[in-house]
Amino acid sequence: MTDKLKELIRKFSVVRSLRMRLFIIFFVVGLVPCVILHYGILSNYESRAVEVRTEEVETHLRALANHLISYDYLTDQSSELIGAELAEFSALYDGRILVISDHLKVMKDTYSMSDGKTIVSPDVVKCLLQGNTGSTSNYDRRDGFIEIVTPIIETIYTDSRSDNEESSLDVSGEEVVKGVLLASVSTVSIRNTLGILSRKAMLLEVILILAVLLISLVLSTVLMKPFEKLSGEISAVKAGYSTDPIKAPAFLETEHIADAFNQVLARMNALDESRQEFVSNVSHELKTPMTSMKVLADSLLQMDNAPVEMYREFMEDIKNEVDRENQIITELLTLVRMDRKDSKLNIKECNVNEMCELILKRVRPIAQKRDIELTMVSMREVYAEIDETKMIMVITNLVENAVKYNRDHGKVRLTINADPYNFFISVEDTGVGIPQDSLDKIYDRFYRVDKSRSREVGGTGLGLSITKSIILQHHGAIDVQSILGEGTKFTVTVPLTYVAHPKELRRQRGRVRRTRENAASEHIKSTSAEAAKRKSTGTAPAKKKPASQAGPGTGGTGNVKKSASAKAAGSKSAGSRTSGTKTAGSKPAGSRQTGSKTAGSKPAGSKKAGSRPAGSKTAGSKQAGNKPAGSKTAQKKPAGSNTPGSRPAGKAAAEKTPKEKV
Repeated sequence: MTDKLKELIRKFSVVRSLRMRLFIIFFVVGLVPCVILHYGILSNYESRAVEVRTEEVETHLRALANHLISYDYLTDQSSELIGAELAEFSALYDGRILVISDHLKVMKDTYSMSDGKTIVSPDVVKCLLQGNTGSTSNYDRRDGFIEIVTPIIETIYTDSRSDNEESSLDVSGEEVVKGVLLASVSTVSIRNTLGILSRKAMLLEVILILAVLLISLVLSTVLMKPFEKLSGEISAVKAGYSTDPIKAPAFLETEHIADAFNQVLARMNALDESRQEFVSNVSHELKTPMTSMKVLADSLLQMDNAPVEMYREFMEDIKNEVDRENQIITELLTLVRMDRKDSKLNIKECNVNEMCELILKRVRPIAQKRDIELTMVSMREVYAEIDETKMIMVITNLVENAVKYNRDHGKVRLTINADPYNFFISVEDTGVGIPQDSLDKIYDRFYRVDKSRSREVGGTGLGLSITKSIILQHHGAIDVQSILGEGTKFTVTVPLTYVAHPKELRRQRGRVRRTRENAASEHIKSTSAEAAKRKSTGTAPAKKKPASQAGPGTGGTGNVKKSASAKAAGSKSAGSRTSGTKTAGSKPAGSRQTGSKTAGSKPAGSKKAGSRPAGSKTAGSKQAGNKPAGSKTAQKKPAGSNTPGSRPAGKAAAEKTPKEKV
């Protein structure tokens, strides 16, 4: 039924008009009170008039009943005074009155139609049996009369004095029902008065309806004027006559609409400017290599006897320009694929830690050329549902930028962390930094903070734009913090579980939160029960092992992995430091330093200096070896403990931040 009504409304465009709906609303709101007032007043008048007439007739009937008893009319109907009173009552109320004896015999009928007949009526019988409490009145609205039944009561007094008592009077009365008066009173006068009032009320109602109609029309027109003005300004923008923000006076609602439209208009203008700038940048970026190749080719053509070495040098330059143009085209195609709405992700569960190690291993040769140290800090083992190929592109881009725009002998630190909902990857460098006014523009296509430096290191200005597109596809976020001259830190936040729709992601987080709250509640209950049990038995709680005695692989300790570029002779070797360990050449074999043994002058059979202890990892690679006798590593796991490298139930659990010791 509702669907049919909606379909009917769609067919009639007039009903769909907001002005028409406002007009109908105002008209109905004004009409309903008029109708209620009309019928409410008339109905109240009728009921009140009938009630007054009934009380008046009952009073008159009780007086007649007393006269009937006084003149003993039930046994002798010859009294002309009583006959005159009955006739006067009938004429006064335009009705009929019957005098009925206690034997249900009609003694007198003012219409002379039922004299001497027997009448059997429930109301009459009830009145004869109950007396005054049996009096009834009924209003017949359809036929227009009131029927009233009143008892004829005689009070009989008796003397209850005894012979021995003095002459004091002690008289008691007993009421005896001798008969009933049945009267039918016409309500024609009430109905006539009601008709007159109804006609006057109808006339007044018509006047009010016309006034409400006019007011509704005026109000709907006045209220729609701001919307019409707003629609006109939007039409002007649509037609291309104006690109200025629109203004909406009068109403808060129109202001909200105008603000929303202005935001959309500003975004459209920004997109249009961005599109024009993008086309200009693409043309410039593609034209530059072509111009360079043309200049090189023209130079070769102008030289008749150019040496082979010059040909080789020029051809290498042409090849580099071709590679650069190919890189630009490839990244442009990647951006186009990212912008497509039907672009799909190849989601699967991946080990984020191993993925980051592989990325650092690939970037390490670039860092070694400028003696830049790469460090990976793993707070816990993280598994997430992501598109591994695209996420590798994101992290690789961030790490490569941190290396390319860093200082010589600088540092790059990659940190992995997680909470019950998301995992976090931060890439922090000690490079040149980004000016504050450029932080909002670094994700724009072809935007470069320092264009000359970007071209020197081979940047196209598309990497961060691709990075942000991929992160948004994963329903994640990217944040940047930078201080000019000190360094930059990018933080990537991605959900651990990929959900196609963000609303489902919020519902899933709610389920995880409720599960964690229930688990915490159960843990509190079990702890309280154990405490109560110990208190009742008088046993002391078991003492926990101090943190200083716990193994290095227990929960709360993360893995810190470094990979440094090759340094000069005598400097630290690449990946020579692990979490909580040092490598040095001065300590004798068997001595401890920061909870682990160092490699220096070693006994026969031990590892040589600079080698990594068993279980430690370099960025992007894993090494295994024989562990020195008595040494402890960050991977050693006491019985029953959870290591950061082990995969927790569900997703990553919260752990303490590890301290990196150097």
